[in-house]
Amino acid sequence: MSTGFERDRDDVARGARAIVVYPDLGGSSRDAEARLEETAGLAEAIGVVVVDRISFRVRTPRAATLIGSGQIEDLAARTRMEEAALVVVDGNLTPIQQRNLETALEAKVIDRTGLILEIFGERAATAEGRLQVELAHLDYQSGRLVRSWTHLERQRGGFGFLGGPGETQIEADRRLIRDRMARLRRELEQVTRTRGLHRERRQRAPWPVIALVGYTNAGKSTLFNRVTGSDVMAEDLLFATLDPTLRQISLPGIDKAILSDTVGFVSELPTQLVAAFKATLEEVVSADLLIHVRDVAHPDSAAQKADVEAVLAEVGVAETTPRMEAWNKLDLLHGDARDELLAEAARRDDVVAISALTGEGVDTLFRDVADLLTAGHQRYAITLDAGDGAGAAWLHANGEVLSQDVDSDRVHYEVRMAPRDYERFATR
Repeated sequence: MSTGFERDRDDVARGARAIVVYPDLGGSSRDAEARLEETAGLAEAIGVVVVDRISFRVRTPRAATLIGSGQIEDLAARTRMEEAALVVVDGNLTPIQQRNLETALEAKVIDRTGLILEIFGERAATAEGRLQVELAHLDYQSGRLVRSWTHLERQRGGFGFLGGPGETQIEADRRLIRDRMARLRRELEQVTRTRGLHRERRQRAPWPVIALVGYTNAGKSTLFNRVTGSDVMAEDLLFATLDPTLRQISLPGIDKAILSDTVGFVSELPTQLVAAFKATLEEVVSADLLIHVRDVAHPDSAAQKADVEAVLAEVGVAETTPRMEAWNKLDLLHGDARDELLAEAARRDDVVAISALTGEGVDTLFRDVADLLTAGHQRYAITLDAGDGAGAAWLHANGEVLSQDVDSDRVHYEVRMAPRDYERFATR
């Protein structure tokens, strides 16, 4: 009977029957069931059909296979019984472990890093996103060219890992990969320079940049769409958003601000992705304020917060960057759980409980964001000629006009604005 391993890449990538395995090495902040649930969601995000979930307690990791021989026999039997073509391991495998497990299980094996890279490869929509994903793919792929199933396929072509890299001319392939990675890095350096120029232009303008950050599927895109009126993909799906989106919004006392929707983070985000997406994540690093969107209805919300904070630190976000927490999915909480959450949010000045889906609390969130951004603003008395329409427009665009009185051919304004904006106005 065919194991399903000989199927072509598209059959495996879409609709493949898969078993998700969590090798519990100890030390995780989540229990085994939560880990399996998340990894199954990641697999389903690329159309894989999860038919079984298994966790193994691994006291002594094996260099050759990670898990023990008895556990491999159990997994092989269940793989045959479920007619699974794919085994997804929620952990990081060395190339040797991956190859040996494929041999023992007679099924394709990918680890957590390979799975996340596969999702990103499928979701990248812009030229920049595709460059970043390909670089991350190649970095991961370069150490995994030697595979065990050469008798089944002389050359397993394909961009993603579910298809596997080529088997022939391994050294030549490695050289080609190194050359391609060098070209991609040069192209991404140009992207970084271009983004830097865009950021410099924004920084010269008085518009604050607000970045939405959070765990994948926390509701960032739903919030972004509600505030901006956009139609960014927002589904109950892990990594629904990959390419960043920026839109102009207005806030109380701030005529113009830039809101950025970013890729969702995840625990153990592959280092290849953090490196490849550095140009994109610099939008977060340079933001004036972060809104950390949290799914407070999720049982692992606290652990997810810790994972997000770890990634933010890894990409270089300063601890001093102002932050607000949006405790999202309030619509999924009821009774005492909802009351307790609202009471806790009310006790803190850096938290607003919201439902991005229904809009509850969203106006309060952005009023608080505006207050935080304008906390250093001061009041100024400014007098303009009545015919100075450009000056009046500038005051309304860059500050909060509290009052204006007309006196003959002069207009007296009381305006609240940042000191740096007042200096810009004085020297305009």
